[in-house]
Parts: sequence; C-alpha cells; structure tokens
Amino acid sequence: MDSNLFLLLLLLLLLLLLRIVGTHQKPCWSGAALYLQACRDTGSVPVSSFLRHLGEAELNLNHYVVGPVGAKALAIALQNNLTITNLELEDNALGAEGARHMMKMLQTNMSIESLNLSDNKLQLDGAKIVAKRMSSNFYIRSIKLSGNGLDDSAAQYIVDALEGDHLIKELDLSHNKIGVTGAQHLGHMLGAVVHLCLGVNSTLKQLLLSHNGFGRIEAKPLGQALKLNSTLELLDLSSNLVDNAAAALLCQGLATNGALRVIKLFHNPLTDIGALSLLKTITKNTHSAVEEMDIYSVFVCESFVEMLDEARQRRPGLAVRYSVMSSVTRNMEALGVFQKFLKNRNESIMDFFQALDEEGTMKVSTLTFRKAVKEANAPLDRRQLEWLTKKFDENRKFTIDYR
Repeated sequence: MDSNLFLLLLLLLLLLLLRIVGTHQKPCWSGAALYLQACRDTGSVPVSSFLRHLGEAELNLNHYVVGPVGAKALAIALQNNLTITNLELEDNALGAEGARHMMKMLQTNMSIESLNLSDNKLQLDGAKIVAKRMSSNFYIRSIKLSGNGLDDSAAQYIVDALEGDHLIKELDLSHNKIGVTGAQHLGHMLGAVVHLCLGVNSTLKQLLLSHNGFGRIEAKPLGQALKLNSTLELLDLSSNLVDNAAAALLCQGLATNGALRVIKLFHNPLTDIGALSLLKTITKNTHSAVEEMDIYSVFVCESFVEMLDEARQRRPGLAVRYSVMSSVTRNMEALGVFQKFLKNRNESIMDFFQALDEEGTMKVSTLTFRKAVKEANAPLDRRQLEWLTKKFDENRKFTIDYR
C-alpha cells in the first residue's frame, strides 16, 4: 500500500475513533493506536469494526476477510486487552498462520473466554497449533472450530489437548470431516471428562458435531461414553448418518445417563422406529435429565405421540420436536370421534362392547368389533378403524379384552 495513502487512512481512522470513544477513554485510545500502528507495520488494512467495538466485551469480526496478516495486527493489539471476553473471527481466511498469531496472543491475554475460529481453513496444521495452545489453557471456556476441514487426525490433536482441560464447556466441531477414528477419540474424551476435575468450570458441557458423517460405527464409542459421563448437557449430532441402528447404540448410554439435557438428531436417516426407541429409553430412565430432543425431520407414528403424551404427564417440561403425517393425526383423533359417536347414541364404549359380548366373557374378537363399527355407520375411515382396533388389541391376539 502507498505510504501516503496509508497515512491518510490512518488519520481518518484516528478522527473516527475520536468521535466514537472520546479522548477521556484512554484504554480504548491506547488499544486503537496500538492496532493502527500494528496494521502499518504489517501492511494490513485496519478493520473499522475493531475500532468501533474496542471498548466492548464482545468483538465481532466475522466475515471481514482479515487474513493471516490482519490476524497478526489484531493479535498485537489484543495481547494485553482486559475488556474483550468474546472474540468472533468466523470466516476470515486465517489459515494455520492466522491461527498461530491468535494462539500466541492468548499466551498473554487473560480476558478472552470465548473464541470463534469457524470457517477459517485451519486444516490439520491449524488444528495442531490450536491444540498446542489449548493443552495449557487457563481462560478459554468456549471454542468453535466448525467448518475447518478437520479430519480424524485433526480431531485427535484437539481431543488430546482438551482431555486434560479444566475449563472448556463448549466445543464446536460441526461441519468437519471427522469419521470413525475421530469419533473414538471423542468418545474416549467424554468418558474421561468426569475424572478430570470436580470444579464447577472444569468439564465439557456442550459438544457440537453436526455435519460430520457420523453413523453407527461412530455412534458406538459415543454411546459407551454417555454411560460414564456425568457432565455433558448438550449433544448435537444433527445432519449426520445416524440411522436406527446408530440410535440404538446411543440408547445404551442414554439408558443410564443422568446429565444430558439436550440432544439434537434432526436431518439424519432416522425413522419412527429409531425415534420410538430414543423416547422409550429416555422415559424409562428415571434419572434422565433430557428436557429437549430435536428430531423434527422424523415423521413419527401414533405410538410415539401417545408415549410422549404419557411421558409429559410425569415430565411436563419435556420438549420434543418432531413431524407427523396428517394420516397419523387423523388416526389419533379416531378414539375421540368414536366416543362422540357413541355419546350421541347415549352409549359408552363399555356399552358397545357388552352388546357384542353375548357370552359375558369380557372379550370381543377384533373381527366382530370391526364388523359392528361398520354396521353402526361410525364416522371412521378404514385407517382410523384399523388403528382403533390395534389400540384396543394391545397384545395383538386378535381379541379385545375390555374389562
């Protein structure tokens, strides 16, 4: 950049800063001057947003194309900053070199607790650099590394570094390329987290792993880890390859886990069978802390809806996002429609069955029941009648015990 042009830009930015922070705010002024000088020394273009928000707790520089050179200038300015606690640097093409500057800055910065390095093309080299710094972490509580092309090898470095961490609460590794080996490392880490430290701020609470191609093989170590882990509260496995078999493996851990509060499994090849298994497991586990399950892309069956209604009687706060076909909704309405139909005839369901039970056995065959409902012209379509019959014949013995 031409030196005269740079000096002009520098002057304009200084004037802008004077209007924003005022000359009485010496810490901000000092930091701004340091940043502008660092930009001049490195030959990078200053980011005006840095100057506008320098005195705030959150510094959001997402999508500014800072680059590795710009990252060096930022790092110089932030080394001794005591104000910023949340640093957002998503989508800035930092690469491994930019990550190195940020990690070096964290060696002296004692205020930043949350760091977002998502979508910065860190790859394996960047992961090594981040891992090396995090292995001696004393301040960072949340780190986001989404969309950085991290594979199993990169995941191993990150996990190995965090396995002895006493502070990290949130780890975002979504939109990466973590496979079987990486999942095994993550599973091992989850199982080991409980042994790290008993302090309040010493264990991982959120693990975000969406868009990583996780399937049944990867689900096994995570399921086993959930058996032992008593700290993780949020697990995001959305947009992976979790099918019914993988869900069953996760259920092995959910059957005894008493810490997990939120599990996200939407956009997976999961069917109503897997959804039902998950719900059964959660409701049977009396120690389960799950209060939110997100499977909104799964179309569930009537049994799922009924089980959820029953579960909410005991746990009103249980929130489950799911999808349902209109036919399922109609089937669920069948019992109410039939009861209303009988009420208009001054009958109860018991009266209806007793009229069919000529021998007084308290039992009626499903064939007899279907025939009687049709002859009575009850306003039920074929599917509703079939569902209602199955509901009354819970044991599938073709006989309805109405006692």
